[in-house]
Amino acid sequence: MAHFNLVLVHPEIPQNTGAIGRLCVSTGTRLHLIKPLGFSLEDKYVRRAGMDYWPHLDLVIHENWEAFLESDPEARLWFFSTKGATCFWDRQYTDGDYFVFGSESSGLPAELYERYQDRLCLIPMDGDFYRSLNLANSAAVALFEGLRQAGR
Repeated sequence: MAHFNLVLVHPEIPQNTGAIGRLCVSTGTRLHLIKPLGFSLEDKYVRRAGMDYWPHLDLVIHENWEAFLESDPEARLWFFSTKGATCFWDRQYTDGDYFVFGSESSGLPAELYERYQDRLCLIPMDGDFYRSLNLANSAAVALFEGLRQAGR
């Protein structure tokens, strides 16, 4: 069983998903993709970014958000967003938790912001110009904090 789960809701950029897949293989993490996807999983950019790791990926593809929720009704979900008020390192993560990320261009769907306000996590950024970190970088930052807290 995966120690943690990364969830990408409507990912758009194949290179990010490929890099996140590689991260998941390297850490024993399950990757969940919520359709619609902005690319084909056969895309050469997914394969290139995931390199030879991709065949070893623990990957679950869900038709939509509700199908994802039905797959594990007891899932402990954490949503990473620039709209979060609580810094991600101030949360307490445990094995099996799900770290949820929205699409590169628009973030999480609006209904998820409303439905899970108390589960939003912010990765702090500083500087004169920023919108957000790259999706693959954000996923790595969040996952490694979970792994750190789990003592791995």
